[in-house]
Amino acid sequence: MKNNIKLISFLLIGLLILSGCDKFLEEDLRDKIPAEEFYNNDAEAILAVNGLYRILYRGSLYKTRGLDNYLENGADEVGPSRNVNGEIFNYLIAEGVADGNDTWGSLYELVRNSCVNIASIEGNEKLSEKVRDQALGEALFMRSLAYWHLTNLWGDVPYFRELLTLEELGTLERTDKVLIRTEMKEDLERAFDLLPTSYSGSDLGRATKWAAATLKAKFHLFDKEWVFAEEECLKVINDSPHRLLDNYADVFDQSDPANQYNDELIFVVDFTKDPIFNDAKTARTDDYNPRIRDEPKNRNERPGGAGTPQLWEVLTDTLATYNEEMNGYGWAIPLPELADQNNWEEGDLRYEATIVKEYLGFELSFPYFRKNWNLNKDNSPRENHPENYYVFRLADVYLMAAEAQNEINGPANAYEYVNKVRERAFEIDKPWSGMSQQEFREAMYDERKYELSAEGKRRLDLIRWGILLDVVRETKQRAWNNPAANIQSQHVLLPIPLDEILLNPNLLNSDPSNNGYR
Repeated sequence: MKNNIKLISFLLIGLLILSGCDKFLEEDLRDKIPAEEFYNNDAEAILAVNGLYRILYRGSLYKTRGLDNYLENGADEVGPSRNVNGEIFNYLIAEGVADGNDTWGSLYELVRNSCVNIASIEGNEKLSEKVRDQALGEALFMRSLAYWHLTNLWGDVPYFRELLTLEELGTLERTDKVLIRTEMKEDLERAFDLLPTSYSGSDLGRATKWAAATLKAKFHLFDKEWVFAEEECLKVINDSPHRLLDNYADVFDQSDPANQYNDELIFVVDFTKDPIFNDAKTARTDDYNPRIRDEPKNRNERPGGAGTPQLWEVLTDTLATYNEEMNGYGWAIPLPELADQNNWEEGDLRYEATIVKEYLGFELSFPYFRKNWNLNKDNSPRENHPENYYVFRLADVYLMAAEAQNEINGPANAYEYVNKVRERAFEIDKPWSGMSQQEFREAMYDERKYELSAEGKRRLDLIRWGILLDVVRETKQRAWNNPAANIQSQHVLLPIPLDEILLNPNLLNSDPSNNGYR
């Protein structure tokens, strides 16, 4: 989708649909969308849906650390390399302080614009059946994705399925997340029937029926609906064209900007270098790329003696011979326990593909996530990166199926799913066997950690398992962070953003404590 979505379609949809505001209740969009003058043919319908994808590129969502702030930080995998982002990482969150206001606004913009698309596309006889089905399926998927994040981050939230007036929006109360998630599962079932099985060329990156099934499986897994979760996973495992790659490191190889898709990837947010529209590139990679001011270890030493280049200059010159440089922000690094190979199972090949502590013969001051960095200065320059954000991939689906089957019947039939993932993780295979249901359940805590580290899965996993507080309090931190001293039970959710409460006090009607933050 690098050419299809990120060119003139953005401009057109930006004028017709996107409000450009980050506040949920700030504008009455219904009065500004000439829907009757649009959606007149297949091309316009696709352009309208392209506008939904564009919202995903926001810095408050997938572009930088928007969603990562609440999906990765404050768990036991990723932490800052210096004293930054402390309000979030150290659980100093409060109303108006790291309460996710921008993320809330972007997600509700995605909801609103999805509603416009659904209302305008459904039953539209000006469109071909093929395009109508695809566009409707994509809009249903996007709205479900938005409510997936909203209910996970805030629990009960305002809920609507059609575009409302400013007055209506300004009086909405919170809706029970159970109802929201139930209806999203129904929408995803419908999306599965409508969406294509695959795309090619410039359409790569659009949501397929397998993306819809994976998201639905996640809803079911989070809600402990094990049978339904496994059913959705098996659709993807047995019927989709997706497969596990033979080499774990290859899953994350995005060194060639023209070849960033592989068979394991189910849904990604597709970024590109040098886009016409600035928001289509990502700076997230800079969080994972080192900065040369930190590296290497003992960087000011002069290995050749007095008057010779310092070690950091030698590293810089060495990197240049590979057309590389360390010019990132360098602040999203593995926490000490994850970086220590002794804490990984012996022989786990994923360690070397995930963690890097030495590079080109230089010992580094910090460990880094090799799977998420790209040092190529031409293909992936600072703040102009093309690396895609992996939202769903097949290994996650296998592990979800294993977890669901274990909860249904115990581990006997769950081994086949988890062992499929472990086959490539060990050169001498180490399949699981002989576990009790509880042993399997607890082993899955670590298996998902090592397979999916720094992919935006960890914190929600710890929350749904009910162990976030215990894990954070037991995890070794660096000197500048101490989340264990601050984390409390309310931190499994965010407070409704203060700006939204000021606009609509009804948001406190069902819970005056605002998720325990008052």
